[in-house]
Amino acid sequence: MADVAMTATFLAVIGGASLLAVTARRLRPTDRLPSLEGWALADRSLGPVWTWLLLGGTIFTAYTFTAVPGLAYGNGAPAFFAVPYTVIVCPLAFVLLTRLWAVARRHGYVTVGDFVRGRYGSPPLALVVALTGILATMPYLALQLLGIRAVLTAGGVYPRGAAGDLVMVALFAGLAVATYRHGLRAPAVISALKAVAVFVSLTAVCWLVLDRLGGPGPLFDRAAQRLGGTDTAHSPLLLSPEQQPAYATLALGSALALLMYPHVLTAGFAADSPRTLRKVAVALPAWTGLLALFGFLGVAALAAGVQAPEGGAEAAVPMLVDRLMPGPLAGLVFGAIVVGALVPAAVMSIAAATCFVRNVYVEYVQPTATPKRQVRIAKAVSLTAKVGAVAFVFGLRDQDAINLQLLGGVWILQIFPAVAVGLFTGRMHPRALIAGWAVGMTAGTFLVVREGFSSIVAFGSADRPLEIYAGLAALVLNLAVALVGTAALERLGVPRGADVTDLPSRLTVRRRPETGATNP
Repeated sequence: MADVAMTATFLAVIGGASLLAVTARRLRPTDRLPSLEGWALADRSLGPVWTWLLLGGTIFTAYTFTAVPGLAYGNGAPAFFAVPYTVIVCPLAFVLLTRLWAVARRHGYVTVGDFVRGRYGSPPLALVVALTGILATMPYLALQLLGIRAVLTAGGVYPRGAAGDLVMVALFAGLAVATYRHGLRAPAVISALKAVAVFVSLTAVCWLVLDRLGGPGPLFDRAAQRLGGTDTAHSPLLLSPEQQPAYATLALGSALALLMYPHVLTAGFAADSPRTLRKVAVALPAWTGLLALFGFLGVAALAAGVQAPEGGAEAAVPMLVDRLMPGPLAGLVFGAIVVGALVPAAVMSIAAATCFVRNVYVEYVQPTATPKRQVRIAKAVSLTAKVGAVAFVFGLRDQDAINLQLLGGVWILQIFPAVAVGLFTGRMHPRALIAGWAVGMTAGTFLVVREGFSSIVAFGSADRPLEIYAGLAALVLNLAVALVGTAALERLGVPRGADVTDLPSRLTVRRRPETGATNP
């Protein structure tokens, strides 16, 4: 039976999130007509603090906070690729996200598919980008539910059978209602509670863990011994030379992929200016530090002798918290992680719905749809996405969702040439980009499935193979096909669509005499 104090604290955190979601209506101007921009992007009105809370709360999901320490618990050092990966995201966001925001605001674009449509004048390419985003987002949304279930199960507040399913449905029902009514403002408000709860609880947990396990030295020694390391020079908590290529390419490829996800771009588009996004990009490493501490807790779970269920390493940290922490603090941690799932889940459903409405429904089904009808359809699709995620989790094995999410990371990376490269040059031919996308999707899927749904693939000789991230290998093929295809189509004189974004064909640098700074 779950500890009464823990359960009470957990319910208090969840109740606080629900109350905050209700107050989201106060952020909405009452004198504006319904629009997709207002519902999905909060009228592009979020300042630096709200954007930092929302973007950080969207990028750092509940499953991230359980999967990274679970990987550290099971594999040691390779799990910490997530730390440099999220650091690399910050300069990328500083450059790419701010430039993309400026174009989107100027032309009223709501999705990245809108940008691709305007940049290349190609509805098929925009459709490819939108559908890839939706396809990659849905398993990611389902994983938030898996993170919630792992936490609730470890804390003893997830009953077996239908009662546990009802707990999950109840949690998501409140989120669905708030998102349906208030759009992006609901997760924006909840993200404030997420940040406070996660930062406070994690600081307290790490302090108690170090105090009870004898400090970092003995802790890491015991963890290394449990992973089978007896030689300090070859500790499983240190990267071996053979692991370094996989570690580096996984960090780089994941960073490039993250900014292509619709939910991350949706959170970024809600900012009120490029200056706000630059400030947020500079401050995002605070969330990275949080992720590093979660990874450390995976090592601490090893040192504490936690026995996670087979195939369920993501439960290691919740089990550690339940074992070592007093009831109220454990309830705060569990509540924080659950709220941490609700924020990205809401943004993901909004982003998927917006991509569908703008780049599928309006483009191919109802081009004359009014703004009010677009909002109505987006709300319905957002609700359907949440219901589908719940059904997905209940109907398939956990491993199926994880496998699809691994594929989703490889898939979303294949739109990088059309989006990121398109921010700096419009010379790529849309048909060549589609061909490159098709090759990258096929190759990436083949490589991951061939390796038994591992995102790390081996190349070279069997005795000394080179292991790299499958998504990055597929992206190289994608770019090669797109470049060769563009050259061939230009030689054949095949026309491309009209570019209406007013972006220069090349990145130009203008120097401001008064400061010497450079601007793209």
